[in-house]
Amino acid sequence: MGAPLGMAAAGRDGGFLEQPGHTIVRVAALLAVVLFSGCGGGSNQTHPIPGDKGPAITVEVLNANGRAGDARIGTRLLRRAGIDVVYFGNAPQAGLDSTRIIVRRGQGKVGERVRSALGTGRVEVQLDSSRLLDVSVLLGADFMGSGGPLDFHP
Repeated sequence: MGAPLGMAAAGRDGGFLEQPGHTIVRVAALLAVVLFSGCGGGSNQTHPIPGDKGPAITVEVLNANGRAGDARIGTRLLRRAGIDVVYFGNAPQAGLDSTRIIVRRGQGKVGERVRSALGTGRVEVQLDSSRLLDVSVLLGADFMGSGGPLDFHP
């Protein structure tokens, strides 16, 4: 019996998988795709998850020493430590001698975690709920960066 009036009959283009008798091939191909798509290689090695060292911290990094590129280097150091840098750039005034880590929300231990990642800085608590971040970092002349590939990566 043909197609109903006004409807075209379903056609086949004669492809390999449409040939009668190739059901086993279709099932085998489907099984192979399912088995190999979920294959993870069987490795038991675990990789660190960025930010798994504690609760999320949002930070702004401002270059206050006048040396070009320090805010970017500081941002990379903090992100490598799993800290979320939401903004980086230049401070309104340059010439700061020492790095200041200003806690805006939370406790001083948040600033200590940032200090540990940067390797320098003095932690101060100046709570300011109007800012939508936890810590402001003002990089001073004592900030030496990494001295490694973080300095040169674009």
